[in-house]
Amino acid sequence: MNQNILTTHAETSSETGIRTEEMLLNVGPQHPSTHGVFRLVVKIDGETIKEAIPVMGYLHRGTEKLAENLTYTQIIPYTDRMDYVSAMTNNYVLCHAVETMMGLEIPERAQYLRLIAMELNRVASHLVWWGTFLLDLGAMGPFLYAFRDREKILDLFNELCGARMTFNYMRIGGVKWDAPDGWIEKVKDFVAYMKKELPSYHQLVTGNEIFLSRIKGIGKFDQKTALDYSLSGVMLRSTGVKWDLRKDEPYCIYDRFDFDVPTGTDGDCTTRYHLRMEEIVQSLRILEQALEQFPSDGEVIGKVPRVIRPPAGETYVRIESPRGEIGCYIASQGKDKPWRLKFRRPSFTNLQILPKLLEGESISNMIAILGSIDIVLGEVDC
Repeated sequence: MNQNILTTHAETSSETGIRTEEMLLNVGPQHPSTHGVFRLVVKIDGETIKEAIPVMGYLHRGTEKLAENLTYTQIIPYTDRMDYVSAMTNNYVLCHAVETMMGLEIPERAQYLRLIAMELNRVASHLVWWGTFLLDLGAMGPFLYAFRDREKILDLFNELCGARMTFNYMRIGGVKWDAPDGWIEKVKDFVAYMKKELPSYHQLVTGNEIFLSRIKGIGKFDQKTALDYSLSGVMLRSTGVKWDLRKDEPYCIYDRFDFDVPTGTDGDCTTRYHLRMEEIVQSLRILEQALEQFPSDGEVIGKVPRVIRPPAGETYVRIESPRGEIGCYIASQGKDKPWRLKFRRPSFTNLQILPKLLEGESISNMIAILGSIDIVLGEVDC
């Protein structure tokens, strides 16, 4: 940790004659408002933040090292525990990396089930962000609405894979099993419901003057800063960079669907709020098309060897998670376990800009800025 933050001093203003003294404030590592076991050491002078140092690692479990002693299928449940708000995308990126190394062909029905699961999970993830972001700012009602609608998605996932949070549904070569009878129709009903419900979210929050005054113009950065910090997802698109791996480097079957990539130019909390809300709209749009095209029958897992041994070599694949670019690097020696495995986690990368955003800010804006980044600590401390 940067030791400079541990040094405070007092000074007297030449204009007012008032003597002020800097103070160290520990935010976390308790869960509320820090979105996980995260500590932020803040040096404040009155209401102004002079310096902020994130202290990570309280949740570190050594996933990448543990993977070296696990078979590729055994690693999948560990990915659920990284971004536990969007486990389906984590499942997919690992499977996609192994499949790329082995040159596996994925059945059509499995591709559609994967895509539907990932986009439903994207909607659920953004609902969690919306509810907790508003809760951080002191609004209890929106949190309850968000979790009410997220619950409908979790019910669907419970039917699909038998879990409500750590889904563990993807398999190398396809998915664990087929969707139950009537499940696709239930997803169609949910999409129609959510499209009808979204305007009430905006009516409740988006035009609220108190809410807008809390987030407009704060946590602001420009396009160069975003690129310098290797930001991705909404954090990058809020500065005008139209980059979404589903469009720019299509994987799965995303190239078959018509959807937009929302962008903004202000790079502040307000822009990030609007972009995530619009992403829900685009995910529902993708789901509508996928559900209409869903194959009536077919296999849900390809021809995969009983023991999975990718050839010797290395690969890196990346996909678009709700928080940005998540990548998976695998180095193989041709055995049933990886020689090395590394994840590029968007929450960890995006979090690096936080000290810059907080410097000179009012202490009252700190939690709003942190919440607008949308981190999940399981992914930060992989």
